[in-house]
Amino acid sequence: MVVGLAGLTGKLWVIMDPPSMAGILVLPLAILCLVLSNSLFRYLTKQPRDKNSIGLIDVLVIIAIIGILASIIVPVLKPVIYLYPEHEQDTVVQLDYAGKLVADYPALDQELGGWKVTAYPDAHLVDPRDGKEYSYLFWEGEGKQRWDLSTGFVVKGSETRTFLQEILPRLGLTPREYNEFIVFWYPLMQNNRFNLIHFAGKEYTDTAKLTVTPEPDTVIRVFMVWKPLATAISIPAQQFAPTKRKGFTVVEWGGAKVK
Repeated sequence: MVVGLAGLTGKLWVIMDPPSMAGILVLPLAILCLVLSNSLFRYLTKQPRDKNSIGLIDVLVIIAIIGILASIIVPVLKPVIYLYPEHEQDTVVQLDYAGKLVADYPALDQELGGWKVTAYPDAHLVDPRDGKEYSYLFWEGEGKQRWDLSTGFVVKGSETRTFLQEILPRLGLTPREYNEFIVFWYPLMQNNRFNLIHFAGKEYTDTAKLTVTPEPDTVIRVFMVWKPLATAISIPAQQFAPTKRKGFTVVEWGGAKVK
């Protein structure tokens, strides 16, 4: 009975991508089922409770709680921001992220809520605080985000590199940008039997808002949400409108792995 109830709550959690309201409710449901199972097991087996000992079921309860809590937090990995002004210019990039920032480079100005840099047409940046040159702005975070994976692509792990080489230019990335994207993500995906890949739109940009001053003419934000699969499934393919660059262009790419 313990295994059955725990398995049921586990299956419910797998079906729902956390942390929707329905998904979050699975947490207390799982804990309640395990605690009730624990009490019922002790009652049926007439085992007295030793306040100074921890039994197997207590351990299972603890593991379940830790596992469910860990699955709520979805890391937002490697968003990098390239700036392509038409001429050298001072630029402010402010990030309003609905989560916890865990890394940044160069260091984010806390008072500004972002970065103030001198940007150049070839995308290299200079931070006036230290006078050093940077290739892009980098940040990572952890947030409670629900991703819609009802559309996208299911790709064999061994074919993920080729898929990304073909799809990323359609999303507006240049060879330099998509090669850096692939070098980061492909090693994490290649050994999976299949990968479900979805490119998030407003569900990402609404939780990681960028304000760039002066205002860019073109903004391209590519955020890949992906999930390893043991077997292939069928989902509708995403459709993308062609992206053309003009004037001052801001490009960002990043991603998140869903368990």
